[in-house]
Amino acid sequence: MMNKSLISIAASILILTGCKSSGSNADASGTFEATEVIVSAQANGRILSLDIDEGTILPADTIVGQVDPSDLSLQKEQVEASISSLNDQTQNAAPNVKLLQNQVAVQQSQLNNLLHEKGRIENLLKQDAATGKQLDDINAQIDLVKKQMDVTRQQINVQLNNVNTQNNAVLSNAKPLQKKAALLDDQMKKASILNPVQGTVLVKYAEKGEITSMGKALYKIADLTTLDLRAYPTAAQLSNIKLNQSVKVLVDDGSKKYREYSGTIIWISDKAEFTPKTIQTKEERANLVYAIKIKVKNDGFLKIGMYGEVKF
Repeated sequence: MMNKSLISIAASILILTGCKSSGSNADASGTFEATEVIVSAQANGRILSLDIDEGTILPADTIVGQVDPSDLSLQKEQVEASISSLNDQTQNAAPNVKLLQNQVAVQQSQLNNLLHEKGRIENLLKQDAATGKQLDDINAQIDLVKKQMDVTRQQINVQLNNVNTQNNAVLSNAKPLQKKAALLDDQMKKASILNPVQGTVLVKYAEKGEITSMGKALYKIADLTTLDLRAYPTAAQLSNIKLNQSVKVLVDDGSKKYREYSGTIIWISDKAEFTPKTIQTKEERANLVYAIKIKVKNDGFLKIGMYGEVKF
């Protein structure tokens, strides 16, 4: 990477020297570049479709292909079946509770009869037609039935609590399964190949029918409506340039002819990228170059890697 950068910078310096001698009087030169985005697969499987070609202009957020999601679909069906089976594992307390409630009803009927009998004995006792022992006996029977009813009601509560506890333990497994189903849903959505940015397809790496995997590059895209000219002015020229400054960009358009564009400086490096020698004289220090980026609107003529010259 270092050698490539040095060669590019050296070539830019040579071009700048040649341009000055040929009459363009450029202050700096460099090559055009764009922000390139490599779109990768987000799912594993066979590519069912990839409807792009090199040079195709794609809008942002559009689906351009599909990876086979059948394996994910089967996994989701399995998870959904597991969720459904949880209901079959739960218990229903209603039948047992119904029996106990019927028992309470019978006990209530017994209690009502005993209370009626108690009233009759109390009336007879007032007329000296009954004894105190008879009243004590009936009161004892009433207390016994009430206690039996309390026990039966407690049994109902215990039955409901036990069944609810068991069912909650079974159904608690549903939440992680639902999360897994949601994750599979998300992965199935990612089986659709979504183009993230507007631009032109530069390189296509995959074809329909091929097997791809998550993270594997499918194509490279870049927005070519504007390009950045990476140029290399010298240290002496830095004092004459600033961010957002408008500059003139010249591009070779045949023998001794140039196309002229308006550009804007959007970035200036804060350090030198090329040092000719380890030990430098005062004159040699002026030969240090600093990278800058100039944004230029593309009319269709400009291409990535094309050389351009700058006049500040």
